[in-house]
Amino acid sequence: MLNWYDAHRRELPWRALPGEVANPYRVWLSEVMLQQTGVATVIPRFQAWVARWPDFASLAAARDDDVMAAWAGLGYYARARNLVACAKAVVADHEGQFPETEAGLHALPGIGDYTAAAIAAIAFGARATVVDANVERVVARLFRAAGKPAVRAAAEAITPQTRAGDFAQGMMDLGSAICIPRKPRCLLCPLRDDCAAFAAGDQESFPVKPAKGPKPQRYGTIFWAQAGDDVLLVRRPPKGLLGGMRALPTGPWTDAHPGLADAPIAGDWTMRERTVAHGFTHFDLQLALATARVERHQAGEDAIWWPVESLSQAGLPTVFAKAAKAIGGA
Repeated sequence: MLNWYDAHRRELPWRALPGEVANPYRVWLSEVMLQQTGVATVIPRFQAWVARWPDFASLAAARDDDVMAAWAGLGYYARARNLVACAKAVVADHEGQFPETEAGLHALPGIGDYTAAAIAAIAFGARATVVDANVERVVARLFRAAGKPAVRAAAEAITPQTRAGDFAQGMMDLGSAICIPRKPRCLLCPLRDDCAAFAAGDQESFPVKPAKGPKPQRYGTIFWAQAGDDVLLVRRPPKGLLGGMRALPTGPWTDAHPGLADAPIAGDWTMRERTVAHGFTHFDLQLALATARVERHQAGEDAIWWPVESLSQAGLPTVFAKAAKAIGGA
């Protein structure tokens, strides 16, 4: 595995080159950004982020609004809040440097088992077992291991004492490029001769996934309240889904079809024929779109009036950006 990685490793902006010492801040940031988000999407966002906040100190001093806007579109917005909280803890309690152990890393805000292991192995060379979705797939097929505990035990067994970080990154690269979910490229795989699933011819049966039931369907209304050339935005509550983000006003998301009862401001509201669909991890959402011309003074003191022409700079979460695009198109 290590020989293959030395020959075929991907060059990524957060990854140290051979002979270089890894930057723990960049390793951490990349691991958080890559949760549920593909490498191609993350690369430009990572580069823009580190150009603006290159270290723990600069991120700890950043304005929440700026951080949330920079994160918009990456999803799972609690991760952005945890990034800032973690940076502040590192600056305040660890003299601006990450602790080098899994246990020390795990004690920081927003760092769970996987992220602690990844940072410990990749940034500090510790022997830590790193299992992301790519590694899980490789290990499950290699041992025909069914279920996360079996995969975890197998991954632990083959993690080397030295170069554990390179081993983990090699397994990630192998899973991304060769041991892919469908039609794996087994003829190119350096582990093929030792792969139990390849020998059995059932590679695509692994990893074994538990059956998933249908996701609940919820409904809501998004309100586009325009005063002159500005549109009304609100700040979502700090806790909960999309917490702390700027957003278009919306009523509750429930099992019932929406209406205009939750309009944020008085106006002659019109329901548009077009709707917007968006999928979250635990439910699917269908949103009706309502528009109105309103009087600015009728909004509350916490109203955010944003120029329509620069709405793309507001850092709206994807679901609200979809709605804005749909309303603009209408």
